[in-house]
Amino acid sequence: MAMAGAPIVVLPQNVKRYVGRDAQRMNILAGRIIAETVRTTLGPKGMDKMLVDELGDIIVTNDGVTILKEMSVEHPAAKMLIEVAKTQEKEVGDGTTTAVVIAGELLKKAEELLDQNIHPTVIINGYELARAKAIEEVKNIAKDVKPDDKEMLKKIAMTSITGKGAEKARGHLADIVVEAVTSVVDEETGKVDKDLIKVEKKEGAPIEETTLIRGVVIDKERVHPEMPKKVENAKIALLNCPIEVKETETDAEIRITDPAKLMEFIEQEEKMIKDMVEKIAATGANVVFCQKGIDDLAQYYLAKKGILAVRRVKKSDMEKLAKATGARIVTKVDDLTAEDLGEAGLVEERKVAGDAMIFVEECKHPKAVTILVRGSTEHVVEEVARAIDDAIGVVKCALEEGKVVAGGGATEVELAKRLRKYAETVAGKEQLAVKAFADALEVIPRTLAENSGLDPIDMLVKLRAKHEEENGENYGLDVFEGEVVDMLERGVVEPLKVKTHAIDSATEASVMLLRIDDVIAAEKSSKGEDKGGDMGDMGGDEF
Repeated sequence: MAMAGAPIVVLPQNVKRYVGRDAQRMNILAGRIIAETVRTTLGPKGMDKMLVDELGDIIVTNDGVTILKEMSVEHPAAKMLIEVAKTQEKEVGDGTTTAVVIAGELLKKAEELLDQNIHPTVIINGYELARAKAIEEVKNIAKDVKPDDKEMLKKIAMTSITGKGAEKARGHLADIVVEAVTSVVDEETGKVDKDLIKVEKKEGAPIEETTLIRGVVIDKERVHPEMPKKVENAKIALLNCPIEVKETETDAEIRITDPAKLMEFIEQEEKMIKDMVEKIAATGANVVFCQKGIDDLAQYYLAKKGILAVRRVKKSDMEKLAKATGARIVTKVDDLTAEDLGEAGLVEERKVAGDAMIFVEECKHPKAVTILVRGSTEHVVEEVARAIDDAIGVVKCALEEGKVVAGGGATEVELAKRLRKYAETVAGKEQLAVKAFADALEVIPRTLAENSGLDPIDMLVKLRAKHEEENGENYGLDVFEGEVVDMLERGVVEPLKVKTHAIDSATEASVMLLRIDDVIAAEKSSKGEDKGGDMGDMGGDEF
């Protein structure tokens, strides 16, 4: 008891601790700043961000997940919000900015409720009730889309591309995306494997020259200049083995004392390679894609046989070639038969932007396709590729789920209206959280208006009035005309899954941050070494 007056040190000196309201305020502030960072990129008239890394590499984009991935973020709460965008991108391919902006607004509304001395648990319960109701209602207002309705799928793709760097060619790109996705649909399951759509990027031409190749483009060239540049009615062999003499399994030394024996040894090696080429030619193959190396001598013999050969092809490209041409990948030359060969109408080496590429096209039923993305500069090509990737994601979702909702903020305003009515049936202080959730959803139309130079209050009032009318649920904001119009009629549509996933992940992230009431963070030591986890500057808003 003699030590009763002495302080008890539990945590080391290099640890900062924030408890209760301080911890909550700090996490909410970090989340809101992340949301504000990407908020100006939302919608068809959203602005772009220029990101410059330590090496001076530049990315110009308005793709939410790309911005957040490239930002150097230290704060743990901010990192949690970035995970929302990454998950949205991985699962549905688009709606990353929407998810993060909604999460930021939910945190902002939660802070207002915390200031009224409402307990975080009450807010969390209210948010969970609102989320469940919002998901239920958004499914009710969704419209069906048939897999063969290419016009609707094109509208979905165009909505995704609008506002990105590729907008001027959105009609052309949307056609390409729809064709690509519908080509690789699995007929049995109705699912789409995005990996079967290869996106190859080359600068030096306008965006309008972006093309869909019904087959595969390989960023390689022929291994020998004497080989044919163009092979029609190609019979394609896919080899996962080297066309060269095998090395011995163990370290071996061959000692030759007689010069005649040396010639015999060399001739035997040549004969082995010649036999391999003869076996390939005997199957009727006139094009060979090899995952491993091809010996110089083998190249010469293949060229003499008039066979076009490509070496060191990536495994992923080999799998796509198998899907596109119907060939089987063979692991031993001896096992290759005519049945293992694939077919393509044309295999040709072409120069694209100064680089030789092999085009495998005119496949009968290609289950793998390639989009060759063009743009005037490297930065343009990268942004067009990102837009195409998002469009592929949304068309895939629409095909797999078969449901779409109106865009332009129409769905969010309708959900907000229905949640306010639902809030009246909720007892206790949770009712305030449900209303706060409804208000938070309206950040989407409000942001669309702000980013377009329109009056957000004026537009929100018009939208709410329209949604009170009968059959007004599809009315959203046309930012080009500054009017409230029927978004389904205008062709501004999004897959249901983009909305449900955005609402789900935004709610979960904000709820997780609200549960935290104690942050214990290890500071960096003076030598710059990390003692414990690097939690960044916990006190400020620098990221």
